[in-house]
Amino acid sequence: MTIVIHHNPDCGTSRNVLEIIRAAGEEPVVIPYLDTGWTRPQLQALFAAAGLTPRTALRETKSPAADLGLLGEGVAEDTILDAMLAHPVLVNRPIVCSPRGVRLCRPSETVLDLLDRMPPGPLSKEDGTLVLDAEGNRVG
Repeated sequence: MTIVIHHNPDCGTSRNVLEIIRAAGEEPVVIPYLDTGWTRPQLQALFAAAGLTPRTALRETKSPAADLGLLGEGVAEDTILDAMLAHPVLVNRPIVCSPRGVRLCRPSETVLDLLDRMPPGPLSKEDGTLVLDAEGNRVG
């Protein structure tokens, strides 16, 4: 199974998702999108596959979204998309692609739906929050 994660190593959720994928026995293709940037067709395809729009994929906090005037209701989707191309950090993360689908994996346990097999339990996030119990069952 090929899994691709658009990853920001400074993001705890992104790091948690990467570790869940690896705990399931997969080594994903890791795309450091802050370094590589995005293309318009790439974002349009990812958003379409994940059922997102530029507005729903916009990272509103810890990003320049407010400073760029992108948070108002009247801001056009194309304007947001153009800003995402210029400022890759505006795209919420992580976005994960697998043969089972494409998702914005927030919260991080959302990635479990994209895996062919569950990682063994118990499994916790960086902050200690339990994701899978000792029997491998989802918690919460």
